[in-house]
Amino acid sequence: MTVAALGPARIDPLASAQAGSWSGAGVQVRRRRDGHRWHPGSVCTPRFCARRDDGLLIIEHDLSADELSDGLAVLLTEELGQTGILCGQADFEAVFTGIVRSTVPGGLAAWVRFYRNSLYALESGGAAFSPIHDRAAGLVTGARLLDLGSCFGFFPLRMRRLGHQVVATDLSGPTMALLDRVSTALDRPVQTLVCDAARVPLPAGAADTVTVLHLLEHLGPDAGAAVLDEALRLARRRVVIAVPFEDEPQICYGHVRTFDMAALRELGARHHGVHASVFEHHGGWLVLDRD
Repeated sequence: MTVAALGPARIDPLASAQAGSWSGAGVQVRRRRDGHRWHPGSVCTPRFCARRDDGLLIIEHDLSADELSDGLAVLLTEELGQTGILCGQADFEAVFTGIVRSTVPGGLAAWVRFYRNSLYALESGGAAFSPIHDRAAGLVTGARLLDLGSCFGFFPLRMRRLGHQVVATDLSGPTMALLDRVSTALDRPVQTLVCDAARVPLPAGAADTVTVLHLLEHLGPDAGAAVLDEALRLARRRVVIAVPFEDEPQICYGHVRTFDMAALRELGARHHGVHASVFEHHGGWLVLDRD
């Protein structure tokens, strides 16, 4: 299984916070100090302790700055996800954000550290998502790239480093504002655009390649079809779609549907005037090329 990055969609990732703690969206996250014992009555795993206090979800952790990366999503799922303490995607995203912010003092400094660690893992091949990014990069054609549903924007940042003209898009304004600031700090500036992936305010043929990487599993069939129609409108040459193969949707990541090879072939057959190719590589892929 591969895990798509989560973005701080419902909260301000750069809001002020005291060193070592963060609060927002009904969640409080604290970094455990050396010698400090876990709070009694908590549900504890090797790296976390969690409890609910009068409706407030309180998380304690002992992660270090070097451990802040996109792989945190896997760790949260494997440990806290199994306890039942997290109530869906909203809790998951708030805890994720809180861990980043409580580990490194300062909003931008914390996220820059998170991004540097994540990009190093992705670009060195050490991240679960590395083979997906590598395959997607090999499928991009032309200089102009538009990425739909960019979330944290790791793929746009990687493609910017390779010299592409990149526009990253997402429905979350705070997530795009974060990407805008971090991409500048990393000297990989990308253009960001806050929009629905089914209604992008750009002209037809605005990009040579449009990528839709691990987005469709977050959308129902009708919404997903609308996104693919929009991607084809925007792409002058190619649309690249990647999805995970799961037995059941990963609810904590906001997944609402699953895919297999047959479903991808059916999606490709809907579009006339394009050549559709389907293959499997750490999940499923559908590539739509204009004839």
